[in-house]
Amino acid sequence: MIKGFKCFDKDMKCRGFQFEVGKTYEHKGPISMCESGFHYCEKAQDIFNYYNFDPTNRVCAVESPVKDTKKGEDKNVTSCLTILRELTWHEVLDAVNTGRGNSGDSNSGHWNSGHRNSGHWNSGHRNSGHSNSGHSNSGHRNSGHWNSGHWNSGHSNSGHSNSGHRNSGHWNSGHWNSGDSNSGLFCTNTPNVRLFNRYSKVPWSDPRIQAVLGRGPDTTEWVYFSEMTAEEKEKHPKAETTGGYLKKLEYKAAWQKYWGNASEQVKNDFQNLPFFNAEIFHEITGIKVAVKEKV
Repeated sequence: MIKGFKCFDKDMKCRGFQFEVGKTYEHKGPISMCESGFHYCEKAQDIFNYYNFDPTNRVCAVESPVKDTKKGEDKNVTSCLTILRELTWHEVLDAVNTGRGNSGDSNSGHWNSGHRNSGHWNSGHRNSGHSNSGHSNSGHRNSGHWNSGHWNSGHSNSGHSNSGHRNSGHWNSGHWNSGDSNSGLFCTNTPNVRLFNRYSKVPWSDPRIQAVLGRGPDTTEWVYFSEMTAEEKEKHPKAETTGGYLKKLEYKAAWQKYWGNASEQVKNDFQNLPFFNAEIFHEITGIKVAVKEKV
């Protein structure tokens, strides 16, 4: 059986269908993601990709048979779904902030109202710094998104995905840039992509670059309580309550797992990058590929 979570409105309805705790529901006919069948998420935080993070919504623990379930990126669809029990909102917060998505134990930060935060006073998601109101910030006091710099509250850094400071553009790792994707200082344009230690004439809009952006390994994985070793259970005493714990993966180990599960198309997308260099790729990822350097 596959266990997971499902969110409902205050009346225990999802897309107009009435559910009840303790019952099993069966869908007649073929199942299709986002089209037909019963949907649920294996990770608690993923349900809030589809429902507001709102205490008036109700969350239940559910399970489905493996043979009747199709898995998607952040949700599953099944022809047979059992509603096991309703969770209290405290349990929901524990499942989201304690076990699923945070890098520390318990909730490694405090007073987070978003998801997967390991810092403090974050109202966004996936923040490891403090006082962030955006998403995926590892610095402090960011109001944008995906920033790893500090004190980005508008005029200091008003763009997104910046790892430097005081950038008003996007994807900058340098400082004071108003353009995008710059690693220098005071730049207003967008440079071409530097690949495998080489400068190129390839723009960021190149389809080969776009094909790999956003891809790569997840350096954490959820380990269910039933699959934990005795040593893991002793090390993570709250895992029984949260249903498991979030395991950190060594970077190259994460790449090995990602690569082992990747499709041939995904592997080709990486290896088709301009100037692909198998030696550099191996140095970074630990993965050996027999591919000649491409220009």
